[in-house]
Amino acid sequence: MSNLPDEAFRDTIGTIDEGGKRKFIFPKKPSGKFYEYRKIVSYVLLAILIANPFIKINGNQFMMFNIIERRFNIFGFPFWPQDFYLFVISMLVGVVFIILFTVVFGRIFCGWICPQTIFLEMVFRRIEYWIDGDRGAQMRLAKQEWNAEKIRKRGIKWTLFFLISFGIANVFLAYLVGSDELFLMVEQGPIQQASNFIALLIFTGVFYFVFVWFREQVCIIACPYGRLQGVLLDNKSINVAYDFVRGEKEEGRAKFSKKEDRALTGKGDCIDCHQCVHVCPMGIDIRNGTQLECTNCTACIDECDSIMENVGLPKGLIRYASEDEIEKKAPFKFTTRMKGYTAVLFILLSVFVGMLFLRTDVQAIILRLPGQLFQHKGDKISNVYTYKIVNKTMKDYNDIHFELIDQKGEIKNVGKTHFKVVKEGISQGTLFIEIDEVLLESDKTKVKIGVYNGKELLETTTTNFLGPRSFN
Repeated sequence: MSNLPDEAFRDTIGTIDEGGKRKFIFPKKPSGKFYEYRKIVSYVLLAILIANPFIKINGNQFMMFNIIERRFNIFGFPFWPQDFYLFVISMLVGVVFIILFTVVFGRIFCGWICPQTIFLEMVFRRIEYWIDGDRGAQMRLAKQEWNAEKIRKRGIKWTLFFLISFGIANVFLAYLVGSDELFLMVEQGPIQQASNFIALLIFTGVFYFVFVWFREQVCIIACPYGRLQGVLLDNKSINVAYDFVRGEKEEGRAKFSKKEDRALTGKGDCIDCHQCVHVCPMGIDIRNGTQLECTNCTACIDECDSIMENVGLPKGLIRYASEDEIEKKAPFKFTTRMKGYTAVLFILLSVFVGMLFLRTDVQAIILRLPGQLFQHKGDKISNVYTYKIVNKTMKDYNDIHFELIDQKGEIKNVGKTHFKVVKEGISQGTLFIEIDEVLLESDKTKVKIGVYNGKELLETTTTNFLGPRSFN
């Protein structure tokens, strides 16, 4: 008989049967210490997720990702297309943080923080347990003919799922177009806001499809994170892991018997009850080791601890541990690899914070009009420019004007000399700069221009001023 481990489980996934068809999972309702912790974390995160687009700081939505208009708010800070480099850096910070978190703690993000898991496990499945019952009742109901009981339960469940999906779609839309636009859509109705209403229905359909049918397939098929963890994890990463040394021992797993002392028989502490498999929302057997589908949700830890307590064996047969801790009894160590990711994260954070503080509320761009030469106006030289003023704040600036800094001369705005730039608005126009020819030291002079609101200096910018070439 071969001593090689059975690796057949790697040839398929728990949600596909032998014929290659979708196999729906009916996980046992979890309970235990970790599940209670997850409930607290999940409902706090749900409250934050729902509240984020409706909270405003200094008039700015706390979180908004308006891709169409290229406007983003992160923690109340508005990011315009001109600030896209900051948005990219913030995303890189997030990616490196998740990578570091995965290297150290495995896929714990998926089981505890990911919105997909939180909604599925803490909202939709809990409603399912309430209506359909636990694992056995759900399996019987699935095989049951379409009688009055099944129609009633399915009708109630699917209606509730649709209403919740509609609510999630509204929140999602608030992230994309802004909460003000969402309230305007509610006020004006679907006819006047047809495009937003169609988007709302599409999002509702997507969420309904995901949480009613697709479910855990999102984590296995659609989300790249499960495949990414295979590259990031090593023997020192902490995961939800089965202690195969203690569970198998010399004789392997065996059913529990009160009449025997397992320490004397050499049998492992795993009593092969399969409860860790039945409670798993991904349908895997954690005893096969770290797998693509595992989201580190800890349901198997709670279930195994409960079984171990009932049979009088020590808890922790399934627990948070690294492979080296289980096999070699090696304590956790912050490795060089982890230190490297930490250093990269610290550098990116430092760059991001620095750029954030250097970012101005008003951005001014003043450029010479292409193809235009300078003009003589008596003793003065005149250049024509176009300007663009971007107001990134939630307040109006009513007295915007330009002044030369460190250079004697005059700025003449085409139109009003003093003008208004509304909140989150852009003002564009044309201006002339005139400087005495005797003050020009070369044919190209750098001039510094201040953008003022009344007497308040908002921003400074530089541009080139062309004059006649000197032959001295």
